[in-house]
Amino acid sequence: MQISLEFPEVLRLIEDRSAAFRAAIAAAPDLDVQVPTCPDWTLRELAQHLGDGRRRQAAIVAAGPGAEPPARTDPKGAPTAPRDREALDAWLAESTELMLDALREAGPDRGCWTWWGHSQAPQTSGAVARHQVQEIAVHTYDVQLTQGTAQPLPTDVAVEGVDEFLTTVAATSVPWPFKPATIDLHATEGRSWRLTLNADGVRCDDLDAEAEPGDMAMRGPAGELVLYFYDRIPFDGLETTGDTEPMEQLAEWDPNA
Repeated sequence: MQISLEFPEVLRLIEDRSAAFRAAIAAAPDLDVQVPTCPDWTLRELAQHLGDGRRRQAAIVAAGPGAEPPARTDPKGAPTAPRDREALDAWLAESTELMLDALREAGPDRGCWTWWGHSQAPQTSGAVARHQVQEIAVHTYDVQLTQGTAQPLPTDVAVEGVDEFLTTVAATSVPWPFKPATIDLHATEGRSWRLTLNADGVRCDDLDAEAEPGDMAMRGPAGELVLYFYDRIPFDGLETTGDTEPMEQLAEWDPNA
């Protein structure tokens, strides 16, 4: 497995994507419009979700290993985000900084609660930071799309995002309940991965250039792969070869059900 980004670079990307999110919110003419890719929320509720979520992550990281996570809040039922635009921007900035302070204090290797206990990703503050880059980046895309000006995910965020999703969200030690399969994913930026689905679960590895082709292959820009993973763009927007059934099964399967 290739080495992912160093911890300081991950923290820099959190700052960068958080600033982009705030800029997109600040530029929105109306914060009470529905978000097409999060149809249950308005832009204002999405902003509250992001701010509350970063504060929750700050508490999780600060609590350290073994601690139960604080309760989630509902954007519709917990109106903590200011309505004033300037105050909202300051609240969002403070939310990000609280999380970054907790991450810096913990360092990348300290244990903490995560929801991905069965995946390949470690239960550490460093893994939390990696996931936060993607959550903030995808929600930034949501805000931009709502205004009709969605921008591609930055290349470093996107390539990291494919690896982070496959190892944190797709991979699991829960046995695969369907026919064994291999899925190859190729980012046009030059990196490739293989998912192996069998009775041992779902495993992600970097794909050897000399490996025989898997049962299915998917190819596209890393940013589009990430947006597909998070249900922002359709499956048919990417180049695929081979049997697509394993990917469709993986998208529908809940290993925790």
